[in-house]
Amino acid sequence: MSRTNRFSSSSWASYLGLSAVFLVLTVVLWQFWANGAVPGNSGATPRAVTPRGELNADEKSTIALFRQASPTVVNITTLTVARDSITMNLLQIPEGTGSGFIWDDAGHVVTNFHVIQNADGAQVTLADHSTWKARRVGVAPDKDLAVLKIDAPKNRLPPIPIGSSKDLQVGQRVFAIGNPFGLDQTLTTGIISALGREIDSVTGRPIQGVIQTDAAINPGNSGGPLLDSAGRLIGVNAAIFSPSGASVGIGFAIPVDTVNLIVPQLIRFGKVTRPGLGVQVAEDQLARQLGLTGVLIVEVTPNGSAAKAGLRPTRRDASGQMKLGDVIVAVDGKRVESVNDLFLLMEQYRIGDTVTLTVTRDGASRQFKISLEAVG
Repeated sequence: MSRTNRFSSSSWASYLGLSAVFLVLTVVLWQFWANGAVPGNSGATPRAVTPRGELNADEKSTIALFRQASPTVVNITTLTVARDSITMNLLQIPEGTGSGFIWDDAGHVVTNFHVIQNADGAQVTLADHSTWKARRVGVAPDKDLAVLKIDAPKNRLPPIPIGSSKDLQVGQRVFAIGNPFGLDQTLTTGIISALGREIDSVTGRPIQGVIQTDAAINPGNSGGPLLDSAGRLIGVNAAIFSPSGASVGIGFAIPVDTVNLIVPQLIRFGKVTRPGLGVQVAEDQLARQLGLTGVLIVEVTPNGSAAKAGLRPTRRDASGQMKLGDVIVAVDGKRVESVNDLFLLMEQYRIGDTVTLTVTRDGASRQFKISLEAVG
């Protein structure tokens, strides 16, 4: 029995000795590893930072532009009304997001019409992250433009600088700021790829003079500004051409000269007042079915310019037979073959201008002098 006890004590002493040696070796190896001295761990410590020096002039310019322009750009959240399934109360819930920019220190915000088209309400988030309830002031669906208004203090409403689109050049650098996919205050850069493009508005009417750019424009960028290298507004980002729905380098912006013409009217009247003839015309499909070339007049506004000039609407005679009205074929000698042709020609004039309208009536060509009137 005593021999067994002596053997156990000796074994226990050996065990303690080995443990102590292992502990010492562990501490030493840890110190070596921490100092990068263990084989295979050479250089494992953080490396020294290489000084980069000054930013180049181009980078400094872009940074300065963003700092100047970004406070004028806003995030728009559209709201829709839904009924709570438990309380049956009506609630406003977020529907989608878009971009916009501050037009003036009165709180007017410009965006695309399609951003708010189906919304029951909207909220505007400024660059300082404050959120304000917005109300609709006016819309121009044919131009895909809309104006909202928020009641924020003037010191939070820096208006965006306005540029010109008539003197733009292909190859000119441009900058887009917006909220793609809800990521606010995002800057992308590119060039003007082409000028004078035409895109369809939500009403199907063409928007002319559109700017094409390769600056990345994605869902959520709609309504945001396209800027030149001086940080001035030159367009409103409105659409992209993309099979996937994301940017492929073909974006379109409504030119600022159009914006600067439309927005003041929306603020003042809530709609666009443009020159017109005082007539209602038939859709192109109906005119083609009737074998007509030109734009068929369906109605003439009583006491309007066309009525005073003697233009004839479509009507039924005493026997119930339809008598076609005058068919517009030219304005000031410029050929008219479709409703869009007439619409685009009218945009070249102002209210009060006099035009020579060429129509066909009963197979014969006739001309009338028309003073253009204001139409909504």
